[in-house]
Amino acid sequence: MKIDRMHQIAASALIVVVLALGVGCSDNNTNVINPAFQPEVTNNIDSFQFQATNVTNVTQVLSYSWRNTGVQANVDQSSSITAGTATLTLSDSTGSQVYTRNLTEGGSLASAAGLAGAWTIRVTLTNVNGTLNFRVQKKT
Repeated sequence: MKIDRMHQIAASALIVVVLALGVGCSDNNTNVINPAFQPEVTNNIDSFQFQATNVTNVTQVLSYSWRNTGVQANVDQSSSITAGTATLTLSDSTGSQVYTRNLTEGGSLASAAGLAGAWTIRVTLTNVNGTLNFRVQKKT
């Protein structure tokens, strides 16, 4: 069976797109496009850490896919925000919200129960200045 030139071009374009998407993926499953600053992120199964210093007037939503093999998470927050608002939200593998707090609240907190799997960690920043620091771990 002979494939015409148009189908060959379309197939080649599709292969390029698939390869580009594969190359763009990283082992830590981050889903962040063009962050306005350079956060330090460690994204491992059952343990996620986020830190950024000298954040200045940032308004952005950052979203990360994080694998939690448990049904709950412990969250340690220790940010120092001098202006703006920063909210941390966790959703379980079904998309149900199990945690939301302002990052100015310090301490060790626990999420509500959810389902294990690919959780979403969302950091919503509005005109934020300061240092952002939190850790999310599987609750044992």
